[in-house]
Amino acid sequence: MKRIPPSLDLFLYEDFVEVAQEQEATKMKRAVTLKENYEFQRIFHKGTSAVSNCMVLYCRKNHLGRNRLGLVSSTKLGKAVVRNRTRRRLREVYRLHKGQLKQGYDLILVGRGRTSSVPWSELNVQFEKLCQKLDLLEKMP
Repeated sequence: MKRIPPSLDLFLYEDFVEVAQEQEATKMKRAVTLKENYEFQRIFHKGTSAVSNCMVLYCRKNHLGRNRLGLVSSTKLGKAVVRNRTRRRLREVYRLHKGQLKQGYDLILVGRGRTSSVPWSELNVQFEKLCQKLDLLEKMP
């Protein structure tokens, strides 16, 4: 069994630390996610919604001055691998568009059957259309 020289070991550790710090910077903070059942129920019952063939978007004003995101992927979608893929894709779509969204809303994205398999470009277009329906996009000057 070969042993890694100490200098190389330190080099690998420094790379590992850099990658870990980059991942931490891109993670969603708890303050920007919806976690509690009552929060989801309030938005489902009192919020507005828009539907497409690959996702449903619910929204409601929250008076916090920042957006919060909740993700839903039902067991009807498939096993855990499919549900996790659906949530990852929805989270990434939101992350890419959050700079264009008005602030002060609670948003819930519900994955549908096609969410995990639809082409990425179509998923982005559908999200933008849903945001336009609900008037969530900021006006561009």
